[in-house]
Amino acid sequence: MMAHPINVQEIDLEPGGCVPAALLVADEPWVARGLVADWPLVSKSSEHETAIGYLKSFDAGHKVNAFLGEPKDKGRFFYNDAMDGFNFVQVETGLSQVLDKLSTIATDTDPAALYVGSTNVDRWLPGFRAQNDLKLPIGDPLVSLWVGNRSRVAAHFDYPRNLACCVLGQRRFTVFPPEQLENLYIGPWDITPAGQPISLVDFHNPDLAKFPRFEDAWASAQVAELEPGDVLYLPGMWWHHVESLAPINGLVNYWWSETPARYGAPVDALTHALLSIKSLPPAQRRAWRAMFDHYVFNDDAQALDHIPTEQRGRMGTTDDAMARRLRAELTNRLKR
Repeated sequence: MMAHPINVQEIDLEPGGCVPAALLVADEPWVARGLVADWPLVSKSSEHETAIGYLKSFDAGHKVNAFLGEPKDKGRFFYNDAMDGFNFVQVETGLSQVLDKLSTIATDTDPAALYVGSTNVDRWLPGFRAQNDLKLPIGDPLVSLWVGNRSRVAAHFDYPRNLACCVLGQRRFTVFPPEQLENLYIGPWDITPAGQPISLVDFHNPDLAKFPRFEDAWASAQVAELEPGDVLYLPGMWWHHVESLAPINGLVNYWWSETPARYGAPVDALTHALLSIKSLPPAQRRAWRAMFDHYVFNDDAQALDHIPTEQRGRMGTTDDAMARRLRAELTNRLKR
């Protein structure tokens, strides 16, 4: 039997206080119990009807994309057997209608799975953050609402850093450092349930004959079980499997990156590498790996000492002018 994951490190922060900047660039996850316990929504979380009514009072009326799964799948949003589609359907509806439906089926013994993810709070729930918000020493994070009944979302990664605030029900996050990628058996990139590639392992019933390296991933897993008011911090690129454990669950999360948008998305570099490098002969791939190691992944501050600072160009600091130059160069090359 696989060992039980260790718990994510807990830290003490004053509810309603400002999160220290140093904690928002940490390389390891942490949990702060009760950090958003003073939010009005959290204070209403023990009474589902009251909490739902409170959320609905901010609804701007925009449509949302809801995931609807059959009862037999027990809330696991995943692929179909052929992996050419999914075991759920997507329905365009209103957020208030979803909340009403969650309330209606909350007492069902075997309900369909209903889930709405990544709903921009400022657009869909204007005014909500005036009463429910974290004090963060960062620029302009993307703040989103996630609601649903009992569900399981397969392990996936997000590029930005993340603060996940449990506001209704219970959430269980099982998280893995980025280097466990090869042990999580990641599925295709070209067809994904929600935009990000996911682990194909069923965490509730892992098939170690089919996925033997998953046991190595599990040995490095950390788990965080969140109650209303608790907050989990996840560094960017950490893999996380998310379970919603109550009849009605809600989470508000903050995504941000300290890297300026002018640098572009790293996944675009990966896509280009898959196109231009992966198909090269082995010796050439090894040569390009050495090139990337030296110019991209080398943290040696003295690696460029042999070049005058003013002559380092693209190998030096990427300011606005250099970012524009490199993006223009890439754009022109990709047009050929």
